[in-house]
Amino acid sequence: MKQKLLVIARWIVGIVFTFSGFVKGIDPMGFQYKLNDYLEALHIQALEFFSFPGALLLPFAEFAIGIMLLTGVLIRLSTKLTLIFMLFFTPFTLYIALKNPVTDCGCFGDALVISNWQTFYKNIVLIFLAVLLLINRKNLRFIATEKYRKIAFAFLLFSYMFVVYWSYNHEPIFDFRPYKVGVNIPDGMKIPTGSPTDVYQNIYHYRNRMSNEVKQFNDSDFPWQDTINWKFESMDPPLLLKKGYQPPIHDFSIQTIDQENVTDFYLQDSLFTFLVIAYDLEKSSNKKQKELNELAEWAKRKGYHFIGLTSTTGDALNTYQKEQLPAYEMMFSDQITLKTIIRANPGLILLRKGTIIRKWHYNDFPTTEEAETIINAEMKKKLNQ
Repeated sequence: MKQKLLVIARWIVGIVFTFSGFVKGIDPMGFQYKLNDYLEALHIQALEFFSFPGALLLPFAEFAIGIMLLTGVLIRLSTKLTLIFMLFFTPFTLYIALKNPVTDCGCFGDALVISNWQTFYKNIVLIFLAVLLLINRKNLRFIATEKYRKIAFAFLLFSYMFVVYWSYNHEPIFDFRPYKVGVNIPDGMKIPTGSPTDVYQNIYHYRNRMSNEVKQFNDSDFPWQDTINWKFESMDPPLLLKKGYQPPIHDFSIQTIDQENVTDFYLQDSLFTFLVIAYDLEKSSNKKQKELNELAEWAKRKGYHFIGLTSTTGDALNTYQKEQLPAYEMMFSDQITLKTIIRANPGLILLRKGTIIRKWHYNDFPTTEEAETIINAEMKKKLNQ
């Protein structure tokens, strides 16, 4: 019975650590954004220089600990590291649950979103299992010999590093975001009929005209009709009691430089639309600007839409346009949205009627011939449906 419990504990902890490290590791830019959210919420932006190294090292540590537990390699070290890891992060997750500076802990990247309290409870369970494994590490048994366990560990670790390297220089090998290929953006913004809505509580402050005492009321009992005895003083900001349904895509928009909202035009038009996504033009890589301009000129000749989307405005935008001479019109969208759409600065997506057909990191921008092949294949596919 004890041996079965140890096996179950080892597999649970090992799988959680491996999965957590893997889904964050294949999306290093996404995890870097999450770490920056933490630093901003905790008012320690001065440490942002650590966010990218941290986005690589923390998932690597989790993945390595996880596969050490699963393969049984360096079991003494892995059980100690597991407990140290959990003892360090569990108090932090309690603080996050209490203060709620960020709504999503980011523990499992975009693959699995859980609440801050669920994260804390999960860590409590893992601490218990980590203690159990550390105390009984000498009693752990493995089917394979040490030689084959080391081979498996090395293979998994090097495979992980290759996948992380590939995902960083291209797009994440698995896309868990709401803007993955095949998604229709307008459909992703719809709220199903009958979906629960946000529930708020309003707090009102009224002053008694007789006693001059200020009393607090809520929606069910505030004396708005009794103007003889009560005088309205103030109202607190609405308090969110229960979050309603939120569609996967809820903040996508396209605005022109004149602040005209042209979202529906580009999402409903039957023509193919290329969107260059550059959330910050001052940080954007410009080494493929020539290729983008050639692609834009080709797209215009073919009658397709080709625009740029950025959150950069003012002098920085003017400087970019003067120096890079983009052959397409720049428009605006929310920075967080642009970061979510594609993990590249810049990146490129191809749409038709709001459906994402392809996505490209700047290292993979297509040539005009490749783009034409993709579009012809898409048109042929539509004709056959």
